[in-house]
Amino acid sequence: MKIAAGQFTCVPVDVAANVRQMTVLAGQARAQGAELVVFPELALTGYELDAVLADPGLWATAEDPRLDLVRMSGIATVVNCVAATDGPRPAIETLVFGADGELLTSYRKQHLFEHEQAAFVAGQHDGRFEFGGVRFALATCYDNHFPDLTARGSADECQVHLASSLYGTGGGVDELAAIYPGIAKDLNMYVVMANHVGPAGPWTGCGRSSVWAPGGAPVAEADAQTAMLVMADVG
Repeated sequence: MKIAAGQFTCVPVDVAANVRQMTVLAGQARAQGAELVVFPELALTGYELDAVLADPGLWATAEDPRLDLVRMSGIATVVNCVAATDGPRPAIETLVFGADGELLTSYRKQHLFEHEQAAFVAGQHDGRFEFGGVRFALATCYDNHFPDLTARGSADECQVHLASSLYGTGGGVDELAAIYPGIAKDLNMYVVMANHVGPAGPWTGCGRSSVWAPGGAPVAEADAQTAMLVMADVG
């Protein structure tokens, strides 16, 4: 199976514009033979926490009609967003849609980063799904810094680890370069990471969305400036 990571610069709190960008990348991935594409953390709105938390109208659900374009793009999509919950606080949630647009699974970020902890509900369950005969594990950005979480995916016979993330220029580059190939090496899994590129809330995304093979060897890497896809055969 060929899968892709798509990086782009989000338009702050413009859901329609960001869905259009994801739909274009999804279409390009499909045209190049990919069956699944994963996008960065909070790809629906950008990492604009103050604005998003102040406006529940920006919170999404799996049935949200604003997602129709990307959901029905003919390729499986992994879309991370601020999502409504049953309580007053939202979650940072990953929605996984199959090629037919049906929801395959959802996953809420379990390990919230510093300033996220007071604003969001932490997830309580791991993210898993099967697609095209391949078993996938899900994690969101800071989740990937916790070896117990990533190890559970390997123990659960997942072959591919998917990460929607935001790493900025500066120290984020070093973190990215250490964490993700380390998961691939230690757990003998494919790792696919989608990152922001360009302005992302208070940071500047450093790009470099990548795929690593089991054992940690790099397979494909995006640049640090461009909205683009990287893809590789997995499984």
